[in-house]
Amino acid sequence: MTCLLLIDFQLDFLPGGSLAVAEGDTILPLLNDLQSRFDLVVATQDWHPAGHRSFASTHPGQELFSEIEWQGLPQRLWPDHCVQGSPGAQLHPSLSLARVEAIFRKGTDPELDSYSAFFDNGHRRATGLTGYLRARGITQVYVAGLATDYCVYFSAKDARSEGFEVAVIEDASRGISAESIAAAKADLLAQGVCFVQASEVLAS
Repeated sequence: MTCLLLIDFQLDFLPGGSLAVAEGDTILPLLNDLQSRFDLVVATQDWHPAGHRSFASTHPGQELFSEIEWQGLPQRLWPDHCVQGSPGAQLHPSLSLARVEAIFRKGTDPELDSYSAFFDNGHRRATGLTGYLRARGITQVYVAGLATDYCVYFSAKDARSEGFEVAVIEDASRGISAESIAAAKADLLAQGVCFVQASEVLAS
């Protein structure tokens, strides 16, 4: 049984949003077309309370995008984004939700960031996604969305560590920088994660 995991296709991560991924909107047709090829489709949504401690605005004197230590973990300081109930937190209105059976929200702890669909960054709290997938008999997880080198990367990494076969749909994802995308890909390949193209999935 296969699952397509659609990561954070939200307005704040798309052109015009507060933390936009370049050309993030270009993957929309693939995200919609791919859904019919899977037994289960699940989406995620970054869902931060106002004043989240991953926001640079909550750390006076710290520069945007700098990295600090917070809660014993490295924390990059982001622009305010995906605040609960805000327009930017909404999924793109043209993303098809007809086959999306569940939306898992993450980053809800005001003190701790959460890139992965499965755990917060400290692996201190689970989202419940592992149990949900296992209850549905899922053995293979395909990951696509935003951003390749952050939330897609950490979601794929955790899916693999949770015992699923994992593939990242490379051209149905977009990332922040070529350097960090390459590093993320190398790490995932070393852990047994596959990289595929949407055309391969659509042809299967």
